[in-house]
Amino acid sequence: MNDTPTYLPESGSWLCAACNQPLVAAPVGVTYLQGGFTITLLTCPACGLSLVPEFLAVGKMFEVEQLLEDK
Repeated sequence: MNDTPTYLPESGSWLCAACNQPLVAAPVGVTYLQGGFTITLLTCPACGLSLVPEFLAVGKMFEVEQLLEDK
């Protein structure tokens, strides 16, 4: 059983802008303010760049930032 949160775009076929390779779902290590965790994002198998969906970047990450700043 996989406990890794998955954050993928709702639809579409995505290509890496740098490599023109199709993106695949893969675990990605993320750090924020000395905290680290693993999530699943669309990632380029050639160069390793990941697509962070807008809802994650401006939604979830903002919520986490606010919670950490309030402590």
